[in-house]
Amino acid sequence: MSRKIALLSLLLLAGCAARPVAVAPAPVPIPQAPPQRVEPPAFAGLSTDALRARLGTPAFSRKDGATDMWRYDTKTCHAFFFLTGGTVNHIETIPRAADAAADPACLNALRK
Repeated sequence: MSRKIALLSLLLLAGCAARPVAVAPAPVPIPQAPPQRVEPPAFAGLSTDALRARLGTPAFSRKDGATDMWRYDTKTCHAFFFLTGGTVNHIETIPRAADAAADPACLNALRK
């Protein structure tokens, strides 16, 4: 009987020792960042006065904290100018290409 108990004890101990080892998952590659969108040079950095002189009064404007947004409209597109500290720091248009924030044809159509 003691032999059976000893054998059973050994089997139980062996079962405890055979715990599965955790395997670290394979590393997942980090996707590359999308290409930077460059602001159109004809408008980037313009002051509020220079933007008004070039495009006139915006169809709509609003202020969110330190940022002003001015919207200009044509029949085929809308342009949004984001100004911080009195200068243009970002421009977007609707419609636009997937790889650009602003469509040059829309911006050219806005000029007086």
